[in-house]
Amino acid sequence: MSERLLRPALVLGLLSCIGPFAIDMFLPAMPQIAAALNTGVAEMQWTITAYFIAFGLAQLAYGPWADQAGRKPPLYAGIGIFAIGSAICTFAPNAEVLIAGRAVQGLGGAAMMVVPRAIIRDLYTGPRATQLMAAVMLVISVSPMLAPLAGAGLMALAGWRAIFAALLVAAAVSLAVLTLLQPETLAPEHRHPFRFAETRAAAGKLLRDKGFLALTFLGGFGMASFFVFIASAAFVYTEHYGLSPTGFSLAFAVNALGFFGASQVAGPLGMRFGARPVMAAAAALFALATLGTFGLALAGIQPLILVIGGLFVANAGLGLVIPTAMVLALEDHGEEAGLASSLGGTLQMLTGGVLVALAGPFFDGTPLPMLGAIAVCGVAAFALSRVVKAGVAGAQAA
Repeated sequence: MSERLLRPALVLGLLSCIGPFAIDMFLPAMPQIAAALNTGVAEMQWTITAYFIAFGLAQLAYGPWADQAGRKPPLYAGIGIFAIGSAICTFAPNAEVLIAGRAVQGLGGAAMMVVPRAIIRDLYTGPRATQLMAAVMLVISVSPMLAPLAGAGLMALAGWRAIFAALLVAAAVSLAVLTLLQPETLAPEHRHPFRFAETRAAAGKLLRDKGFLALTFLGGFGMASFFVFIASAAFVYTEHYGLSPTGFSLAFAVNALGFFGASQVAGPLGMRFGARPVMAAAAALFALATLGTFGLALAGIQPLILVIGGLFVANAGLGLVIPTAMVLALEDHGEEAGLASSLGGTLQMLTGGVLVALAGPFFDGTPLPMLGAIAVCGVAAFALSRVVKAGVAGAQAA
């Protein structure tokens, strides 16, 4: 990675880490929290769904705000709201308060996802933007690889509440990084005063843009597969396969490694073969791996090594799909990058939250419902990749 990309990748990656850490650190503790609060699996899955839905809806506010006031003010607000949510979770006396605290965390964490995307669009476009997006994801990759292990360690030392206390510390670190290391990237002359009518018109234009929607939902179904895995894996791996919290953390890290390892070659492959062909091939790999793993599980062949291996290959496909789809979705919308980023992020997070909620009633503690829902995501992502490809071919023919 060039020195020019290294600094923004580190800073934006550290800012973006806070949201994934809020998810990944507490995953190993989900069964223990359910027992401590005398609640069930469905309620614990709502701690994931509430976070994602709040996260998704909040992006609608942060994007236009970032276009109006610059990139840093909404980041400051988001960090503060996230800290409040972490405090609520730390002292939650029951599942209902914990779910509410998670929703507040999601409201704040959204800023650290949508605004860095707009900052990347401020700095670069094309393959270099894909390289920076992939580099940011490499920094974020410490979350699924280290956060569950950190959560398991904190839980062993001081109980599950220490995990949310640690997220308060993470918020303070993010505040220092933002203040000291991240410059403002949107010059005053490029800012757009917020006008509801104009924002509604711009949003309507984006929602009528078939290419934007196809690319957004392509990435959205890819993310949804993660959300389904996150909501179910702790119970499947620990209760069905008998892994310890540390064992689950290691298995989770292996699955995440496939995604973040592949994401690092998204930029170079896009520069060599073109972003859209790479994305289409990767979506096919994602669909084949998820369908194959689900098919074997449906036939009764579901050893742990097969589940981990199948999801590793599927996530490798996603590592090429998601950063490329994110960049391409914003490519033609530089004037409203904040709004496009927030609207796209909202649609993606709501897709994930809805799928987790729909899959929840089918969860029976075995891998089959989880793998089935992930396979649905794989098929949907592949179908959308064909729509994107056909749209490009039609445009070229015209």
